[in-house]
Amino acid sequence: MKHLSRYAAPLLALQLAGCSGQQQAAVDERPAKAADTEQAAPEQQRQRLVLAFGDSLYAGYGMAQQQSFPAALGRELAEAGIAAEVVNAGISGDTTAGGSRRLAGTLDALAAKPDLVILGLGANDALLGLPPAQMRRNLEAMLGELKRRQIPVLLTGLIAPPGMKSPYFRQYEVIIPEVAKRYGAWIEPSLLEDVLTRREYLQADGLHPNTRGTQRMAERVAPLAAEALEPEGADAG
Repeated sequence: MKHLSRYAAPLLALQLAGCSGQQQAAVDERPAKAADTEQAAPEQQRQRLVLAFGDSLYAGYGMAQQQSFPAALGRELAEAGIAAEVVNAGISGDTTAGGSRRLAGTLDALAAKPDLVILGLGANDALLGLPPAQMRRNLEAMLGELKRRQIPVLLTGLIAPPGMKSPYFRQYEVIIPEVAKRYGAWIEPSLLEDVLTRREYLQADGLHPNTRGTQRMAERVAPLAAEALEPEGADAG
């Protein structure tokens, strides 16, 4: 998920009217209003806790942690005026089954309940040929756990790498939007759009983003994450 000028007109009117008692009351109001503003400020500036829970795309495969997607997302949120600590809980090679097993423990180990969990798993399920039905069950188990804990969720979808677009991969691609809709989660449907098709955004393996690629990913996700972190949007997950 902004002075003393507003008191100028009332004070001038009171002075012209010669109502010294009322004038003093108006002046006395000012510290109370300032105190109210000071009390509101900490809530407005409270640092949010975001958990980035995914696979190598989140973990920062082949790069330093400060270049990873979660780190880039934290910087994008800061530029948008949102103070947020984005915890990187990505594990390279992880599947939805692995994520389902470790989610509760990861949440319990945090210092506080996250304001938002960004979840990105499923690509390795497809690459390993794991059953799509199993991927769906695992994702639903994770979203069910997050819903039970009343933690908003933003899912990031997957798209087939160049040369792998086929009915086979499509059966995995459609699962994440369907699960997001069922659980009322936020979704960025194609995290790697305009990344997988551009060599300048990829590492030598042609699958993992480089620093420019992770920056592009963060730019795509940041507006939705900012919206999900707004108080009125926090219940959407």
